[in-house]
Amino acid sequence: MMKSKARSDSKHQTPPVLQQIRDHQREAFRTLGPAGAITLIGFIITFFFIEPAPPDVIRIATGPSDGNYYRSGLAYADFLKTKGIELQIQETAGSEENFNLLIHDKGTNLAIVQGGAVPKDVNPESFESIASLYLEPVWIFYRPGLELGRLGDFSGLTISIGRDGSGTQKLAKFLFAENGVSPNSGGTEFVNLGPRDSISKLKSGDIDALVLVLSPEAQLIRDLLYSSEVSLFSFDRNQAYSKRYGFLEAVTLERGVIDLEKDIPSEAINLVAPYANLIATPSFHDALIPLLLDAATISHFSGGLLADAGEFPSLVGSEFNNSEIAREYIEHGPSLFQRHLNFWVASLIDRAKIMLIPLIALLFPLIKLAPPIYRWRIRSRIYRWYAFLNSLDQKLRDKDSWDLEKYQAQLAQMEAELAELEVPLSYMQEFYDLHIHVDLIKRRLEAFNQEQLALNK
Repeated sequence: MMKSKARSDSKHQTPPVLQQIRDHQREAFRTLGPAGAITLIGFIITFFFIEPAPPDVIRIATGPSDGNYYRSGLAYADFLKTKGIELQIQETAGSEENFNLLIHDKGTNLAIVQGGAVPKDVNPESFESIASLYLEPVWIFYRPGLELGRLGDFSGLTISIGRDGSGTQKLAKFLFAENGVSPNSGGTEFVNLGPRDSISKLKSGDIDALVLVLSPEAQLIRDLLYSSEVSLFSFDRNQAYSKRYGFLEAVTLERGVIDLEKDIPSEAINLVAPYANLIATPSFHDALIPLLLDAATISHFSGGLLADAGEFPSLVGSEFNNSEIAREYIEHGPSLFQRHLNFWVASLIDRAKIMLIPLIALLFPLIKLAPPIYRWRIRSRIYRWYAFLNSLDQKLRDKDSWDLEKYQAQLAQMEAELAELEVPLSYMQEFYDLHIHVDLIKRRLEAFNQEQLALNK
């Protein structure tokens, strides 16, 4: 009875080979577990360095609602809306107010500003340039009959230089000052009027000249060019201005370019044109820069009277350092992710790149170790059975301790497990050698069994 119970218990015991496999798995876990834990810790640490997701609402300071900056903002907003971003357009008096908002209003970190309108107390490191968008010439219209060859000749006149807070006013003061013209000197008077009021007073004779900074496509400019009541000043030294001041470009309004039939203008007019710049504060989310450049490209790529197609958006003409992300986009185009993936998905992947650092650090040694580990694991599937076969072979020499039924059962279980074992073709020789040795031990067990039966008779 006790013998039968012992045999029953032996059948439920875990075979030695399976126990070895489980031991091996535990050992593998002990070996790879710390590596996995280190990798997990690395992921957790790097997670805190990932830039937060871009906001879905941003605000841009533009200019008056009848100006080109405001219209550009509206065009950008329409494009960004298709990407799930709301761009709020903030109407302002102009570039001076835009800078004030960027500095003091935390909700505004994006603006379109005019070249030459940077306040004196602004640190150049306070902003970065995303792109220059287009050129807006300085137009100086004056009463016909005045002899005005250079800006210095405007001394003693009454000049409208734009409304308070506008980039036009700041640039006009700068250009006149560079030519020795300032208010209250020699009878010169500067008045601060908007474009329409300035035109009205110029035509009525209340002022002698006005300064506008507008696109040549603007209707106000077209109307003035067709008017016989005003004359347009030509900057004969426009190349000198361009060389001296990086935010100005020398341009020429060619004869007849506005109207060939009526020959408007009737002669080529030399002008200076500041760049309209899209700038941002350092807190502006980098992921939004390519989207803004997409919008700017759609709006300004075609060029116009003063720029060739593809000239804008550009990196030239800025008074601030260019954003590296903007530089990469303008020089090489959008990234692979940005071209083929949804904006939010591409942004997530781009921000998660830092998570690859611990993974790569772990993968390099693992890649080197993988081939020998793979070979060892495949061969170990085969060779670990030899320990069991060797123990049976050794016990054949010790007949007193030989438990025939126990080892026959374990050998049968071994054969069943071998039948389910999957081995790559390149290791089949070792696998079939193992089968041969199993058969050898099996025959010896059967021979031993026959010998025992013969002795019992």
